[in-house]
This record gives sequence, C-alpha cells and structure tokens, in this order.
Amino acid sequence: MAIEKILVVDDELMIRKSIEEVLRSNRYSVCATANLADAERQLARNTFDLVLLDVKLPDGEGTDLLDRLSHQAVKPLIIMMSGHGTIESAVACMRLGAFDYLLKPFSLNQVEVLVRKAESYRQVLKVNEYLSHEIVGTKDLLGGSPVMAQIKQIIRKVGPTDATVLISGENGTGKELIANEIFKASSRSNAPYIKVNCAAVSETLIESEFFGHEKGSFTGATERREGRFELANGGTLLLDEISEVSPRVQAKLLRVLQEREFERVGGSKTIKVDVRVLATTNRDLKKAVENGEFRQDLYYRLNVVPLTAPPLRVRQGDIMLLAEAMLQTACRSYGVKVRGFSKAAMDALTRHDWPGNVRELQNTIERAVILAEENKYIEPGCLGLIHLVEGETGAEPVVMPGPQMEQSLGSVKPLDEVEREHILRALEITSGNRTQAAQLLKISIRTLRNKLNEYKLECMVA
Repeated sequence: MAIEKILVVDDELMIRKSIEEVLRSNRYSVCATANLADAERQLARNTFDLVLLDVKLPDGEGTDLLDRLSHQAVKPLIIMMSGHGTIESAVACMRLGAFDYLLKPFSLNQVEVLVRKAESYRQVLKVNEYLSHEIVGTKDLLGGSPVMAQIKQIIRKVGPTDATVLISGENGTGKELIANEIFKASSRSNAPYIKVNCAAVSETLIESEFFGHEKGSFTGATERREGRFELANGGTLLLDEISEVSPRVQAKLLRVLQEREFERVGGSKTIKVDVRVLATTNRDLKKAVENGEFRQDLYYRLNVVPLTAPPLRVRQGDIMLLAEAMLQTACRSYGVKVRGFSKAAMDALTRHDWPGNVRELQNTIERAVILAEENKYIEPGCLGLIHLVEGETGAEPVVMPGPQMEQSLGSVKPLDEVEREHILRALEITSGNRTQAAQLLKISIRTLRNKLNEYKLECMVA
C-alpha cells in the first residue's frame, strides 16, 4: 500500500471525527489534531504519507505548515481543506506544493476518492524513483528461425494471462528480452514493470529489496522503504536469476506467490499485493531441487509456464539478422561508418559456435566496429573469432587475425592479461561498483565475482 499513515488537522470536531472514521474503515492508520502545534508535534514523532490540512486554524495558517513541509527532503502529500475557498487560494496552495484542494462542505466519498488518487500518485512517484536508477531495456526480441517462431507463439499465448512464467536458458540467450516481450503482451502492460537481479543483491539485503523495511528495522534504515513487490503492485515483477536466492528467502517468496501478502522487514502489518511474477534462471532448477539447493514447492509455483531461451548455436538462421541490427546500433554508438560485413566475415560469424550466445555476438560486433576501417567492409580479422583451419582434420583451433587486426593490436598480450586489465579498468571507471562494472563489461554480476576470484582481485575491491 503506497499510503498507510494519515494526519488530519482540522479544528471542527465533527469534520475531524468523520474523516478519521471513514479513513479507519478503509484500514488506514489515522492521527487527528485540532491545531498546528499538535500537528507539528505529531509530524516530529511520526512519518506520515498524507496530511489533510485545514487552511484556517486557531493558532495559525495551514499554508505556513504546507510551505515548511514542501521544502523537506522526505515529505507527505498534502490535501488542503477550506470553508472559504476561492480559485485564487486554491491556486496559491497548489503553488506551495499541495497535492489537491477540498472545498467545504464536502462529502466523505470525495475524501475517499482523493485519498485513492493520492495513493496512485504516490506509487507512481516511487516507481519512477526506482526506474530512474535502472537501465531500462528497449531492445526487441529479434529472430525468425523456427525455434524463435515457437518462442514468439508461446509469448502470444501466455502474455495476456496472469500466469507465472519461468524462463530458463544459458547466459546471454536473451531471457530478460523474452520476459520484456511477455510483459508487453500482457493486460498489465500499462502498469509498473519492476525488475530485481537476485544475483546482484547480497543475502543480507535481498529480503528488504523484495519486501521493503520499516524505519529503524536495522542499522541504516532511516526511513520506511517500499520493496519491489509493493512497487510492482498491479503490475509485473521480474525476478532475474531466481536460483541465487537463499533458502530462507525462498520460503518467504513462496508465501507471497501463494497468499499474495507479506510483511516488511521490521514490520507487523500484512501488506496485500496483486503482482504477476516472471522469473529467469541460467541453472537447471530441477537439478537444484534434487540437490537440495532450491525448494521444490517454490519451483512448482514458479514453473507454471516453463519456457527455454534457445542458445544461439541452434538459431543459425538468426545470426546475421542479429549481427546486422547490432552493427547499426554499434555504428551509431561509436560514430563509425562501415559498409557492412564481407562475405568471409559472414561465413566466420555463421560458423562460430557462440558459447556466449547473443551477448558474445554483441561484444564481437562492437569490437569489429571499433577495429574496422572507415567506410569499408568488416573482414574476419576484425571479429577475432576462433575456428579450425579448413582442410586440417583434428587441427588445433587457431585465431585468424588478418592484417587489419595485426595493425590495430600491435604486440599481442595473453588473453587472460587483457581480460584482467579490462576488468580493473571497468572497476576504476565505476569507482569499484561491481554491479555497474558488470553492466559495463556486459557480463553477469556472478561472472564478475568469479573473475575477481580467478584473478585474485577480491581484496582490491573489497
């Protein structure tokens, strides 16, 4: 619920009591006062989401309190009330930061409508605040191969329902893109779409990330915070890399999926939500269940509609379609003009096995655009792919650098040394923020952690 605690400030007893009664009947927590002094004391002791404030009070003007509250970093929404209202006074209140204006006498139904309006507005604010810190993907799900045609057909069928979908697949296969397409095809496409990368949040914070927390519930919890389930209320929640959630939090997730309710960390109030859940995983959850690493009951709750993102090696017909689209994007990003791919480069792209899937293809195309000569075709040497030399059965894989790459690279370093330096550079750019560094490197946070451990870099960014 976006609004929970409401302060009513009015010196007329009947109005104050009537508003308090109707709000309590709608399960809001309400505090009512008759003057500014009591209102100030309540605001100093409690955090309110909404204030209904009379313009004229025995000990001063309600607009003075409105002005002070509107300059606070964390402030409630304020609805002004007046028995002597004019258009001018209403406009003045709105300019001072009021959410709305009620002219006395008003009906209790008007109060209920305005509070619901404020609740919707507050949720929009919270969702926008969350989205402002997120990289929102706008890519389309490309591909016309038979396996992708089948995926798109399933999306068309499952999208308009509220069914929970579990999307499995290797790293880099586009699981999140599939989830985005399901959201766009749903009846909730105009409602919030909230994502949480379960692998990127530490175990100590993941519960708060999902369910939110109350003020003072732990060190650093200076304000009440809504979790992702609350932000997604009425819309869709994507649980990315769900396999990384600890068994303790898995039990709480199961309850939300079954009962559609939860409590914030440090709170006792049960919050009900209406959320459609999509989940992705790069692990075999069935095996994880057999190994005791994932709850069986949660697996069945998530696996209502299973969907597998196909690896790029079984989508050969899509490789050049994807490569051309990525080429155009990379050229715009880097301000480079190339004529396209040479026939030899196309052959190299279609022959490669793509263990890193679509993500590897994207990185390859970006590198090729950087290394290619202006206004010429991209040649195989710019791709840096590994193939068997033709005609040599059982030959060792060799890199086909080509003259352009030799000129661009000069003396070649060992691959692991280049990778290590690249990781360090990304961490330097992001001031040690691993999540941002992983996004910059276009790898998962878990892959970055493994690389840090492999190259013994953990202590350098701890």
